[in-house]
Amino acid sequence: MSRIHFTKMHGAGNDYIYVDAMQYPIADPAKASILWSDRHKGIGSDGLVLIDKSPIPEADYSMRIFNADGSEAMMCGNASRCIGKYLYERGLTNKTEIRLLTLSGIKTLDLHINAKSNTVDTVTVDMLEPSLSSAKQLAIPELIDGELHAGGQIMKGTFVSMGNPHCVIFVESLRHLDVAELGSQLEHHPLFPERCNIEFAEMRPDGILMRVWERGSGITCACGTGACATTVAAAVTGRAGRCSTIVMEGGQLDIEWRPEDGHVYMTGTATFVFEGDVEL
Repeated sequence: MSRIHFTKMHGAGNDYIYVDAMQYPIADPAKASILWSDRHKGIGSDGLVLIDKSPIPEADYSMRIFNADGSEAMMCGNASRCIGKYLYERGLTNKTEIRLLTLSGIKTLDLHINAKSNTVDTVTVDMLEPSLSSAKQLAIPELIDGELHAGGQIMKGTFVSMGNPHCVIFVESLRHLDVAELGSQLEHHPLFPERCNIEFAEMRPDGILMRVWERGSGITCACGTGACATTVAAAVTGRAGRCSTIVMEGGQLDIEWRPEDGHVYMTGTATFVFEGDVEL
């Protein structure tokens, strides 16, 4: 057995276990994620994130992310913000603009530094361009306020790919919605060949209230790419403009879909929780 040093962090309540793979390489991260993510027998998290050197010169570092069920995710906005804070505050870089390689492309992290404490207050992530279609992720050309059947209900969903697939469903009220039942069914809907992240969103005067069922993890307190997808879906269906505050159980994110480059920018906090060593 080997001892692995880990750091637990969360972005808006979306919590992951972070490991510096440059020092602690993990041969089977899928297995480790399943073991460590268990909230009763392990560390407890939504998954495992490995921070490593970039294999290409266009990026500074790379990220691999594994869900609690061991499946590998393409990207996580909340995790990318945490990586920016981790790299800077652990002294691994002095850059305030970091290029992070993910399975859905290179994301640029803009760190907003507190001058007094030299710590990272917030991080803005360039999440690149969203897409309303994907031959691999959606079985039809597009889905904009299209009908979906689940749990004996008919709902209207909008598909948005942020590199990973999302279906955003706007509802009148989230108060009595069975997110677990509906989310688990819709994740495996025939329209989504690679399964799908499901966002349930309620329009409010102070922003968009959102709950999420994450592909491979279930209900989580927040989802960065889901917040981006929700902002895009609200804009394309005429429910909101191109800037929205997304309010989730774990906190809120400010999302801007900029017309000048078509990219989605996500701004929010990242928080250290605790760290320790674990055997593998």
